Amino acid sequence: MSQQRGACVGLAVVLFFLGLFSDVESCSCQPAHPQQLFCSAEIVIRAKISGEKIVSPSNSSSPYMKMIQYEIKMIKMFKGFHKAKDIQYVYTPVFSSLCGVKLDSNNKAGYLLSGSMWSDGRISIGQCDLVESWDNLSLSQKKNLNYRYQMGCECRINTCYSVPCASTGDHECLWTDWLLDNSLNGEQARQYACIRRSDSSCSWYRGGPPPEKDFQDSLTHEMRKKSLICFTFSLFLLRFVFVTGQAEL
Repeated sequence: MSQQRGACVGLAVVLFFLGLFSDVESCSCQPAHPQQLFCSAEIVIRAKISGEKIVSPSNSSSPYMKMIQYEIKMIKMFKGFHKAKDIQYVYTPVFSSLCGVKLDSNNKAGYLLSGSMWSDGRISIGQCDLVESWDNLSLSQKKNLNYRYQMGCECRINTCYSVPCASTGDHECLWTDWLLDNSLNGEQARQYACIRRSDSSCSWYRGGPPPEKDFQDSLTHEMRKKSLICFTFSLFLLRFVFVTGQAEL
């Protein structure tokens, strides 16, 4: 059984590195649940974009140092109260290959913006931050921004890429969107927050009556199904290799 599991893991690793090196010049971000991006950010706000212009450091003429300065109207701050009271501008690299993000400044569109603060007080945002159109967020995500994400910042979210995928302790939640839906914007990302419970353990929470048992039963069923598919595919590969080898002999 361990050989079949190893075959599945090996295939996943090969595919991962093929994708990694296919576009080495592009921005690369580690997959992260919205809660992880919230917790790692220094600033999280809701804002409307009212204007933009290209700026560059006074001591550099390199085009790669240029930044887009977005003028914003802050609507609400979710995180960073001790760092900034009012934010009028956010900055991002001009080039997407440097993780710059393009925001709609023509229609005064609303966004959820997260990022870090430079030593001079400016706010930097990028593709690896939590930057999303406000209208694209689910109702649960909007509610989680107020306090639930913050409640779970001491919890660890472990991303499942292949089966088996097991929890390593009581202080983590398994994120299975990629495994079950082949998407980073699945049910857990859009509807759930990983929060610390009264007994100090961590678990997924959606709001209202905790649907932990039903969700865990569904998760177990799906993971078993994925494991069976992977096992079957591994047997097919082994049979193919064996038949090919016999034909060559």
